[in-house]
Amino acid sequence: MRDRQLSGVKFRRQYPIGNYILDFYSPEYRLGIEADGSQHYEDNIKEKDNIREKELSMVGVEIIRFNDYEILKNIEGVCESILQKLKKK
Repeated sequence: MRDRQLSGVKFRRQYPIGNYILDFYSPEYRLGIEADGSQHYEDNIKEKDNIREKELSMVGVEIIRFNDYEILKNIEGVCESILQKLKKK
C-alpha cells in the first residue's frame, strides 16, 4: 500500500474522518481499508464496527475489512480483493 504500489493508488495511513481513524484510506476512491485483530469478532466490537461503517457510508466512504491472519497469510488475495473493489468504483 506504500508508495502507490497497488495500481498507483494513493493510500494514506491512520487517516482521520470525523470521529474515526481509518487504517488506510484512498481519498481518490473514498475507500477505507481496515486491518482487524481478533477483538473485532467480539459481539460488542462487531456492533461498534457496524455503526462506524454506516456513519462513514453516510459521508460517502466505503469500508472493506480484512483480518490480520488474512493479511499475513494471503496478502496477494487481499491485494486482489482491494483491486477488484477499486475497479468497481
